[in-house]
Amino acid sequence: MLSNWLQHIEFAYPWILPLLLIVPYLIFWHIRSHRKQTAALTITTTHFIQHTQNWKTTFRYLPLLLRCIAIAAFIVAIARPRQKFTEQQTEGEGIDIVLCFDISGSMTEQDFTPNRLEASKAVASKFVEGRPGDKIGIVIFSSQSFTLCPVTTDHNAVLAQISNIENGYLQEEGTAIGSGLATSVDRLKDSKSKSKVIILLTDGVDFGGQISPDIAMNMAKLYGIRVYTIGVGSNKSMDVQVQSMLGTTTQTRKMEFNEGLLKQLATQTGGQYFHATDNEALKKIYDSINLLEKSKVEITTYDRYTEEFLPLVLIGLACIIIELLLRLTVFRKFP
Repeated sequence: MLSNWLQHIEFAYPWILPLLLIVPYLIFWHIRSHRKQTAALTITTTHFIQHTQNWKTTFRYLPLLLRCIAIAAFIVAIARPRQKFTEQQTEGEGIDIVLCFDISGSMTEQDFTPNRLEASKAVASKFVEGRPGDKIGIVIFSSQSFTLCPVTTDHNAVLAQISNIENGYLQEEGTAIGSGLATSVDRLKDSKSKSKVIILLTDGVDFGGQISPDIAMNMAKLYGIRVYTIGVGSNKSMDVQVQSMLGTTTQTRKMEFNEGLLKQLATQTGGQYFHATDNEALKKIYDSINLLEKSKVEITTYDRYTEEFLPLVLIGLACIIIELLLRLTVFRKFP
């Protein structure tokens, strides 16, 4: 409970907290003074001293403990512990964005680290975190397409859905770029935003699907939606491990990639085409799109504080009162 409280607390005057060192010094000083005041008497036997212990001697340090607690509570209270609540007010016009992910089998090729899809997810998450004023949605596709997250300002939900994307989420294999793009257009066509963008991320090998890329491209043009296409991968060959009847074997496979289609989709809709050959290039591409599509949004941050010092003051006062009562009654010293 205390650790949870500390995680949500900050101090207005943290430089006061070192005064807590007074507490261990007070304990040290009390013990040292008590030893100096202890009388010494030489005796021949000590057997009767065993019966002199009582509850008063057992709890003789209780007033000191109460005083230390009171001092510590007052010092922490003076440092003004408080809970911080941050509120954001957004003014202006953001951009509506749909991230369209290819999750087909070819996106598991390992010319990226650890593979094309996982690298794409990681960079897309960073992109979302850098667009606080925009509404963002997610569409995934293989041989069919699916809206994984509608366009929303709840970026935590968007990030959670990105992390859940994996190959095989849509059971049928294939790469229906037209279907994925058409579904993305459908998410944006009714948007009132003046700027609507689709970021299509795929290796560009299109086959299957009920809607051709040309039809989806014309739909995007009709609704004034710009399409930024990112070609992930290359035509280079690399060694990959495959399972066979003889066990795991290594084969040389040529990475499939089709730039022509992606360039056409981008240029015809007023967007741009980018080619990502590795993780770092993919990150730079998202940074470029981030600069090209600027939101006219002003975010004002307000910090509210809830003071938490009063319980500490009450604890300190209670300890002081109890200590005084004990010293004047139970632990009263007579001259």
